Amino acid sequence: MQKQPDAGAGGHHLGIARLQSETEARLGLLAAGMREYAIVVLDAGGRVASWDDGAEHVLGYRGEEIIGSHVSVLVPAEQAAADHVEWQLARAAEAGRLVDEGWYRRRDGTRFWAHTVLMTRRSADGSVCGFLQVLRDETEAGVRQQRSSRRFSDLFDLTPAGIALFDEAGHVLDANEALCGLLGYRMHEVSAMPALGLLHPNDRETNLVGDAAASRAGLNQPQVQQRVLLRSDGRSVTCEVRTTSSVADDGSRFWLVVFQDITERQRHAETLRYQATHDELTGLLNRTGLNEVLDTELHGGAERVAVLFCDLDNFKRVNDALGHEAGDELLTAVARRLTNALPPGCTPARLSGDEYLIICSDVETVGGLESFTTWVAELLRTTVPLRGQLVAVSASIGASMLDPDTPGTNLLRYADTAMFQAKSRGPGRISLADPALIGTREGQLGLEEQLRDAIKSDSLSLHYQPILDRAGSVAMAEALVRWSHPERGLLTPAVILPVAEQGDLLRALDRWVLRTALSEATSWPAPNGRPVSVAVNLSDLLPHDPEFIDEITAAITEAGIHSDRVVLEMVETSLVDLPARPREAMIELTERGVRFALDDFGTGYSSLARLKDLPTQIIKLDRQFVTGVETDPADVAIAQAMIVMGHAMGRSCVAEGVETTGQFHALDNLGIDLFQGWLFSHPLSAPELRTFLSSQQP
Repeated sequence: MQKQPDAGAGGHHLGIARLQSETEARLGLLAAGMREYAIVVLDAGGRVASWDDGAEHVLGYRGEEIIGSHVSVLVPAEQAAADHVEWQLARAAEAGRLVDEGWYRRRDGTRFWAHTVLMTRRSADGSVCGFLQVLRDETEAGVRQQRSSRRFSDLFDLTPAGIALFDEAGHVLDANEALCGLLGYRMHEVSAMPALGLLHPNDRETNLVGDAAASRAGLNQPQVQQRVLLRSDGRSVTCEVRTTSSVADDGSRFWLVVFQDITERQRHAETLRYQATHDELTGLLNRTGLNEVLDTELHGGAERVAVLFCDLDNFKRVNDALGHEAGDELLTAVARRLTNALPPGCTPARLSGDEYLIICSDVETVGGLESFTTWVAELLRTTVPLRGQLVAVSASIGASMLDPDTPGTNLLRYADTAMFQAKSRGPGRISLADPALIGTREGQLGLEEQLRDAIKSDSLSLHYQPILDRAGSVAMAEALVRWSHPERGLLTPAVILPVAEQGDLLRALDRWVLRTALSEATSWPAPNGRPVSVAVNLSDLLPHDPEFIDEITAAITEAGIHSDRVVLEMVETSLVDLPARPREAMIELTERGVRFALDDFGTGYSSLARLKDLPTQIIKLDRQFVTGVETDPADVAIAQAMIVMGHAMGRSCVAEGVETTGQFHALDNLGIDLFQGWLFSHPLSAPELRTFLSSQQP
């Protein structure tokens, strides 16, 4: 019986051949009319067996010129010499299909970039009988890619930030000129350097790229760090470093790192930080820096922290006698003395003016609170040469220590209170914040809060003391604040002003008194048709304030009072060495009719020398010169000199504290212009003053 052929194997190969033929037909139809495609049929040896119109268009060869030639004639000579075409054919024969990109050569020798698909053609028995190659001209895409690459390369080189590529091992693959300039190296020096070689020894981290954090971040998730790099000259440069990882075509990971120099930005930030936390004159910590140090100590678990509040004694006399520059020299000398002499763990600060503060992190290491405070008092008891003179210095010091009864937030307040107690005992004294003092301070705080509420709720009142001229007519009345306290009764300025000063309420109190006094004065009777002026003492609302003119003008406008009825009283020490701008503010208000009175004249320093420069129209002789004017020749001489000088400068003179007829006649004989005191009237309530003024009507 004749054996039948094996239909299984033959049928399989016939099926492949049929499918292959159909695929080729479809490709031919698809390529028809698409002139950028070339369809080339090769035999098993790689020679051209068929050549279509698309191939002629793309490659420039006519069929009769190329058929029979090896396909390697279509690639550049260097690729042909490297057997690149044989490699493609072998890979296609092995895998059945190869997709590749590369350079090809036209008949005229020009090159173009092509995408190629090489498919294996098999015979019925499965052996390779040839190949089908489809070429697509990708020249424009290649040009675009080259342009894109060139733009990236240009951007890489031109950007002012340093850029580098690192391999997985942390070696530099490439870097731009900006990074070379930043680090002071040449390109070949950077390229030969590991990532760790870029780090300064002060940099705390161990890796620049490829660390655990960055590895966990995944691809295209940049990490931002602040790192310190090492320049070739040994200097450090602080950079903001942005790192991201990616994968190359061969599957290996690489790192793209951008270095932004922030050295100057950091230096500027540190400068601003220093300015915000340090006193400009002395270089010591200021209040902000002090609070940060204290917070650090307290939150760090310190249990024996102590605070010393030091206030220089009679510092104002240095400013008044020698000038502010000499005063600044003294403040700097004291700061230097503290900085050089304080033991470790003690930090000095300057709060304002002549106030210094010392934080001791562990007062037991310096002998305990009392012993250390006494030692600091002796340290500040010294003599400082200033402008050819030796100036004796001392300080009143209050101290407080952290304990169960003194929480950290109150250390400064209690030390401040203790300092005021020390100052009340005389210069160079010390005082420790004990439970009794703390209790007093708590009462003071309660009083401050009550005063704050009284100002806000308009619960204060004003009394007025008349000021009479030589004929006995009321020329003006001085406003004096009163506080009807629910527990302590009617309080006078002697109690109110210290409470306001401690509670930082003087400015708010000044505003309230000014607005209330001007408003009430508008309803006063005018004896003999002459309106009575109103005098208001100002303690904190002073010409040095940039808003001084606006505040005064607003109060006058709000009350509807004439400016020439307004007298603003200020103590002499607040006007010493008046700078140009505050002086101009006073002059501007004076031109509008407002008058200024120099209160307590004669009690400050350099009074006679400074009077001629002050834009004041009234001077008030302090009561200490008035008291003995009947019997003490020295008081008579002083009063006479002040009156004569005041008149010579066109000032009116007011005598304060006139209580006897003898004082009145003595002052009248000396030529005083106005009188104020209990001889004429006690301070009167607003209704009482109106009655008093009405009684002067003819």
